[in-house]
Amino acid sequence: MATLLIFHEVDDVDHWLSSPRRQELFGPMGMTVRTFVDPGKTNRVGLIIEVPDMDTFQRMMESEAAADAMKFDGVRPDTILMLVEPEPST
Repeated sequence: MATLLIFHEVDDVDHWLSSPRRQELFGPMGMTVRTFVDPGKTNRVGLIIEVPDMDTFQRMMESEAAADAMKFDGVRPDTILMLVEPEPST
């Protein structure tokens, strides 16, 4: 399981928060999502996503369904910043 921290801007924070698209996209693939908003009332939002594996996540993010969901949610793709929790070293 990989943990991702993703930040990006959206056109309308309330619309983004209430959108069912995240669950529709991530849920069936076994991914869980927690949402966060900037308390400074900007359009910056964040996600913590638990994904079964990075390959599945990458394929999903490159899909037309993901592009449609981002467009519906008002995500500004050029603002996406993704961080991946590193694997523990052995």
